[in-house]
Amino acid sequence: MNLNFDFMLRTLGLVLKAVPVTLNITLVTLALSVPLALGIALARIYRVRGLAWFATVYVSFIRGTPIVLQILIVYSLLPSLFNAAIKSAGLGINVFALNPIVYAYLVFTFNTAAALSEVFRAALLTVNRGQLEAALAAGLSPAQGYRRIVLPQAALAALPSLCNLTTNLIKNTSLAFLMTVKDITAAAKIAAARGYNYIEAYLDIFAVYIIICALTQKLFGLCENNLGKWRAGELSEMPNTPAKD
Repeated sequence: MNLNFDFMLRTLGLVLKAVPVTLNITLVTLALSVPLALGIALARIYRVRGLAWFATVYVSFIRGTPIVLQILIVYSLLPSLFNAAIKSAGLGINVFALNPIVYAYLVFTFNTAAALSEVFRAALLTVNRGQLEAALAAGLSPAQGYRRIVLPQAALAALPSLCNLTTNLIKNTSLAFLMTVKDITAAAKIAAARGYNYIEAYLDIFAVYIIICALTQKLFGLCENNLGKWRAGELSEMPNTPAKD
């Protein structure tokens, strides 16, 4: 097998230009998913009437269906339904003129929020509820207790799983090309289609995804170390309580 290295270098340049699109989808998805996932996790932990049932069904549906099927529903089915509803209402809105990256945001946010809610739920359950009760007894509001005591500890527990979820999200964004989004994979496939140099193009995106995911893991590792040092400092500043006889 002879590889066309000149093509690989040219395609690598095109792929690198598409990296911001992939990172944009990843960051926007995480920004939208975090509050949604936290709300779902809290609704399930405290068994909020109505919301807990909906959250359970939502998580089960998203985690039980392939992401490709979710893309087909959001990108192919929903626009057609919305377009029919808009036409029947006599509105002059063209649903199909919407930037396809918006559909990518929706699909990956719905998918990521379901998995992330399980990460948050497990992390929140690692924090002793007595700490929140002590914060309330000290005069803090529930929101202040969560922000100052519960969430920092839960964040440290959630970081390893959040790292895995983020790297999986980066890899899943390669499916954005199914929604005509010109991400890393789409750029490589378009370039390869001209001369059928798919092996070279796939090697390019293989290398790029490995580098991006490795840097992401390194970044989360630094965050985990810093949070661990902060947590250790907080514990060392706590007064020692003498043991009772």
